[in-house]
Amino acid sequence: MKIDRTELQPGYSISRIIKGGWHLAGGHGAVDERQAIEDMRAFVEAGVTTFDCADIYTGVEELIGKFMKQHKDAFTAGDLASVQIHTKYVPDGNALATLTKAETVGIIDRSLQRLGVERLDLVQFAWWDYAIHGYVETALHLTDLQKEGKIRYIGVTNFDGEHLKELLEAGVPVAANQLQYSVLDHRVERDLPGLAQEYGIGYLCYGVIAGGFLSDRYLDSREPVEPLENRSLIKYRLIIDEFGGFAQFQEVLQSLRAIADKYNSGIAEVATRYILQKHMVAGVIIGARNLDHLTSLEKVCGFSLDSVDLKTISEIVVGARGPGGPVFGLEREKEGKHSKIMRYNLNEQRV
Repeated sequence: MKIDRTELQPGYSISRIIKGGWHLAGGHGAVDERQAIEDMRAFVEAGVTTFDCADIYTGVEELIGKFMKQHKDAFTAGDLASVQIHTKYVPDGNALATLTKAETVGIIDRSLQRLGVERLDLVQFAWWDYAIHGYVETALHLTDLQKEGKIRYIGVTNFDGEHLKELLEAGVPVAANQLQYSVLDHRVERDLPGLAQEYGIGYLCYGVIAGGFLSDRYLDSREPVEPLENRSLIKYRLIIDEFGGFAQFQEVLQSLRAIADKYNSGIAEVATRYILQKHMVAGVIIGARNLDHLTSLEKVCGFSLDSVDLKTISEIVVGARGPGGPVFGLEREKEGKHSKIMRYNLNEQRV
């Protein structure tokens, strides 16, 4: 079965299923480097050619770089399809107030070196604190690097409508916005649609299966208790609370299971398909840990939800308590429960 593709920008094609890299950065179990590289090849062979990583994901840019180097001949010969590597530029929270262009150049150059490429396909820019007014200037520094040929496209990560508009009005050519979007989290729909459509900004969505919570594994399960298995579950357990709590979440799973039965599929596939059918969604980022996920990902591209399915899910959403506010707003609240699990200075810790 073929993985769907789309043009994120004219002439730039990506797989609509994007292989996420966060789970390879630690906090999700031990990583076998050899196996991880073998898995990357298998994903590319299956049609998942687009990879997502970040400067703050420990060792992930280097790992993808090793994959690219080991399979250079296969890429050159056409035995492997070309890949698209999307990384992030995430300046540390402690560095925002004094961030210089030279520091930005240094981190971009470091990503180029780690990945072993001459140009970064997409750099997704993140900014922790809008109260520190350096994000427009820093984004313009990225446009300078784009003009120099170090960056092909500039994207943003977790930017809400108000602050994204500032970048656009300053002349930053934003190609994509990576953000959280799922059956449980519709903040993007209240915050960004008009702006995204006007400027042709595709959404690259993470959290579509809520770290694994939106799956058959949790249907009819007991409410999980701490300590949870990994950081993803800690993060998305909070989103479930915002949505309405674990009992209401079980009603969501039951509804999704009924839809999945129509397509001989699973809850995770339905949840993913739902987001792929949303307006302005270019792709979904899935943290597939191993090859066992490939069959599931291929299933996602094998069916479409009909109007009855979409109505059922919309009724679920209407009954939700939250999360409210703009994109990534809860995660920016100082001393809030969402922000307390964030790590704001990962570059500094890794120097």
